[in-house]
Amino acid sequence: MAVKIRLARHGKKGYAFYHIVAADSRAPRDGKFIEKLGTYNPNTNPATIDLKFDRALDWLLKGAQPTDTCRAILSYKGVLYKKHLLGGVAKGAFTEAEAEAKFNKWADEKQGKIDAKSNKLASDATAAKKAQLAAEAKVKEERAAAIAEKKAQAAAEAAAAAAEEVAETEAPAEEA
Repeated sequence: MAVKIRLARHGKKGYAFYHIVAADSRAPRDGKFIEKLGTYNPNTNPATIDLKFDRALDWLLKGAQPTDTCRAILSYKGVLYKKHLLGGVAKGAFTEAEAEAKFNKWADEKQGKIDAKSNKLASDATAAKKAQLAAEAKVKEERAAAIAEKKAQAAAEAAAAAAEEVAETEAPAEEA
């Protein structure tokens, strides 16, 4: 039986959510599977991946073949790198402690990159919100200035009309 590590689609139309599963290659995409290894949600930024690292590594060591997308996910999480390091240990290239140290160093760097991206996205969202508020304040000030100008113009016209009315009432009194 050929085992594949692949995605099983869930979620609603236009908003996919996937389960990462180990399944017989002959089974349907969303059908029978051997074991659920995790979930993948591409709708968030960065994508949310929950993976049973040890179980995925175990399946790879047993010979399961990941699909292209699952290969990318496993690579992103470091499962393929860990498998590569364990192969080096089996060949005697380095010790298990050295392999673990290399993997931990890689994992720390990877987590730093992910945190940096999350922080950048958050700061960009904050900056965009501030820019939007500044633009709204500017529009509000322009509207207030326009309204004040209209009120001043209306007051000036009213004062001119009142002065004209007073002049008209005083003019006939002077003629008499």
